Amino acid sequence: MGTHRRPKPPSRARIATLGMAAGAVSLLPTQSQAAPKPTVDEVREQVEKLYEEAEAPTEEYNAISEEREKLQREVDGARDRLARKQQEVNELREKTGPLAAAQYRSGGIDPSVQLFLSGDPDSYLHQAEMLDRTSSRQADALRTMQAKQRELTQERKDAQKRLKSLEETRAKAAEKKDEVQDKLAAARKLLNSLTAQQRATMEAAQEREDASAGVSDSAATYDGPASGRAKAALDFAYAQLGKPYEWGSTGPNSYDCSGLTGASWRAAGVSLPRTVKQQYDAGRKVAKSDLQPGDVIYWYNDNQHNGMYVGNGKAIHAPRTGKNIEIVPLDSMPFFAASRP
Repeated sequence: MGTHRRPKPPSRARIATLGMAAGAVSLLPTQSQAAPKPTVDEVREQVEKLYEEAEAPTEEYNAISEEREKLQREVDGARDRLARKQQEVNELREKTGPLAAAQYRSGGIDPSVQLFLSGDPDSYLHQAEMLDRTSSRQADALRTMQAKQRELTQERKDAQKRLKSLEETRAKAAEKKDEVQDKLAAARKLLNSLTAQQRATMEAAQEREDASAGVSDSAATYDGPASGRAKAALDFAYAQLGKPYEWGSTGPNSYDCSGLTGASWRAAGVSLPRTVKQQYDAGRKVAKSDLQPGDVIYWYNDNQHNGMYVGNGKAIHAPRTGKNIEIVPLDSMPFFAASRP
């Protein structure tokens, strides 16, 4: 990851406009005039830029995925409630069915006519009292069933809304996943355009730069001044040194940047949100001059990349695709802010 932000390349529309303008005064370049293949340094710079550009959609993907998981839980809960309410309505229908049939059979004759026709008025009055109670019970049962039916209808609407939201977040997540994978595929294509010798030269140059900057991804044990939860978080982070960066991952075999900070503090009993932006918003901000080991560091801006301060001007982070969790100088990237969980 570079030490400064590079300007964004011109848009396709802008390139097309420039191309048309150029075409008005000159012929298109012939095969013999084709641009030379990029140098090793140019490939390396473009690859770093692509990896850097993949970080923002990675964090967006993480946020969408978190929302998707929440919605999935809600949808599952709604389906369970829907099934229970449907069962309740079915049972009430079975109970009210015989009552409705009884009322239909006896309700067609006026009670006074029934009394007149009855040979035993006392018996009729007793039956009429029972019928009244039966009608009352039926009315209660019908009211209950209607209320349950309304609840069932509302539950079905709520479930449909949640399901629609879930489908929308799935589509968004797939879009962000494609965006990240397109960047990584472009980076791989560039790397594959190099010869084995060129690639070895590029890797050697990277190793020399890392060594001169004090970058380390070798296994180590934290032995700094932190204590309590901060020490527990750093102990965990140090145990991950050398494990690969993988976008969207929260461990245990690989991590992205916010995946590592979240897992480290979780090991210390502190729950952090999933993404860089969420962790930035949730944390208590501390000045660079007041940094303590364990503090979460944000580079570039509030939503792109983070790691953890380890003391002595250094930080541990999961860098980017193709690299492993490492310890770097705090100022190897533009410092933006810090927060204390």
